Amino acid sequence: MGQLNSLPRNKIIVGDCVEEMAKLPAASVDVVFADPPYNLQLSGELYRPNNTVVDGVDEGWDRFADFAAYDDFTRAWLEAARRVLKDTGTLWVIGSYHNIFRVGATLQDLGFWILNDMVWRKSNPMPNFRGKRFTNAHETLIWCSKDRDARGYTFNYEAMKALNDGIQMRSDWVLPLCSGAERIKRDGRKAHPTQKPEALIYRVLLASSGLGDVVLDPFFGSGTTGAVAKKAGRDWIGIERDPDYAEIASERIDGIEGPIEPSDFTTPSKRDEPRVPFGTLVEQGLLSPGEILFDFKRRFKARVRADGSITIAGARGSIHKIGAHVQDAPACNGWTFWYYEKKTDGKPAPIDDLRRLVREGMK
Repeated sequence: MGQLNSLPRNKIIVGDCVEEMAKLPAASVDVVFADPPYNLQLSGELYRPNNTVVDGVDEGWDRFADFAAYDDFTRAWLEAARRVLKDTGTLWVIGSYHNIFRVGATLQDLGFWILNDMVWRKSNPMPNFRGKRFTNAHETLIWCSKDRDARGYTFNYEAMKALNDGIQMRSDWVLPLCSGAERIKRDGRKAHPTQKPEALIYRVLLASSGLGDVVLDPFFGSGTTGAVAKKAGRDWIGIERDPDYAEIASERIDGIEGPIEPSDFTTPSKRDEPRVPFGTLVEQGLLSPGEILFDFKRRFKARVRADGSITIAGARGSIHKIGAHVQDAPACNGWTFWYYEKKTDGKPAPIDDLRRLVREGMK
């Protein structure tokens, strides 16, 4: 098939995802988020204790002849996704215990490099009505780069930390299922059986993409990826083979406004801030030669020198080198390890606060 001359940004393509991805330019998208069929292997209807039928997934698109057929399908769409993904791009795939391990093995066979597996723990999971198994309360997301040597992929560490009240974001995410007003319905029933919550996609896109990046969802469904991408100032491409789902997604996204101020969806990285040598703090009088630095628990005490080095028990070097030395560690971030006593109230504070003051003065 001939390739398109340009990316169909912010459009839904109706068709088979493998065939349609083959038409896109190679190395053209920044993020792929995939929510493929789970191959649930369901047989018969499932009933609640009150004899009502559970509204599960019984659509034809989730049925495969056997595991071999599912594996062939998985390899085909992952190969197509890998071709269109930029070398600096990343791919996310979500699944349940029915399929995620098979998908993960194929990812590795194709050369993808797994960065994390995330556990989405559902705060409101569906009960196990038969009482023969544990309640299935989570799904797994795999996040990977294009290959082991990939460099320059986006990870907005500071945004994830800020989203988590200033604490480093972990790989277990507690988020509710899609329900209430967010759940799209047609004729009183779920419009799509596996609609994902916007909060989940929001976290994925905020973590691994930037303003104007192109996000491809090859199993677009009800359009959650496109809806969140539009709200967050990202471009998107959706591929959906079911025209009815495509219509539902189109109506949903058409009713969404983009960000009023796009910069609200960016978090500055500390790596992008101006470099401030520790000696600058001494030059500007924020710390004085002879002043004592200490760690948070006051186990170690180091003396500040006029040249911006520090000393302790005969050892001399940078704040990072001495921080690593006293801990017998291979490396140390001296800016967060060392503290000083504030002259105003005598309370301890990290020297990183002083670096922040210097940077404010550079603006």
